[in-house]
Amino acid sequence: MVVIGDVMTDVTVSSSADLTRDLARGSDTAADVRLGGGGAGGNVAAWLAFLGIDVGLVAALGADGAGDLAVAQLERRGVTVHAVRDTARPTGTVIALCGAGGERTMITDRGANVALAPRDLPAAWFGPGTRVHLSGYTLFAPPARHAAIAALAMAAASDLMTSVDPASWAPLERVGRARFRAWTAGVDLCLPNADEARLLTGGAAPDLAARRLGAYYGQAVVTAGAGGAVWSDGRRVIHRPATPSPDLRDGVGAGDAFTAGYLAALVRRAPVEAALAAAAEAAVLALRQPGPRLPGP
Repeated sequence: MVVIGDVMTDVTVSSSADLTRDLARGSDTAADVRLGGGGAGGNVAAWLAFLGIDVGLVAALGADGAGDLAVAQLERRGVTVHAVRDTARPTGTVIALCGAGGERTMITDRGANVALAPRDLPAAWFGPGTRVHLSGYTLFAPPARHAAIAALAMAAASDLMTSVDPASWAPLERVGRARFRAWTAGVDLCLPNADEARLLTGGAAPDLAARRLGAYYGQAVVTAGAGGAVWSDGRRVIHRPATPSPDLRDGVGAGDAFTAGYLAALVRRAPVEAALAAAAEAAVLALRQPGPRLPGP
């Protein structure tokens, strides 16, 4: 499996307060603050390795200590990393604010992630039988956008299965649904959350959005938090209820864990219902611990 996407340093700020509303401005608000590895590409790759899948990650990082640490952490988790080191930009950083209920709001400096270029893609990784997963973050700014489009073209030339996660509604809204869909035309599977799915379908609710995106991409899985997930191929629709998680810690990385769980099941040729169950199980693991990845080295 090849994953192309961002690697970040995550600063996760968790509080019982609503961190988008109840901050004591000009003073202090109590919170738990943790530092760790993050980024959608890195998270999906780390979860895939945890789930026993042979995975390689293509990403751009700064030529700095944070980049060294990120690569070392991923390699210890079993990910093969093809890291482009950019001397002009630092390794990306994201501050994830997690308030009551586990909802997260992110403040992001993508740093070196935008520096990935087509020439950086390891052509030997795009061999027969490989599945390629693209984090939508790579499409939001050049030259990473050009690398992402080139990667999808290389996958298509070798008749490889592909998937895309639209990543985040705010940057998706800025680039516009028409361009995003044009850039990802021919992808076999789209994995948006409900907000991203609404943007990509002009405001459709999850069921209808899944059907429309399934018709466009071949398959789509729309996640809706406590509302579970909806799969469609444009004709059939399958619902997967959310698994209750009373010991929820925060929502950071749960979507990436879901994506990895679903992709891992596809690699093992599981049917859709089993793949959705595996994805939900991985998401619950993420919800029950702080930060975007399972505890580890």
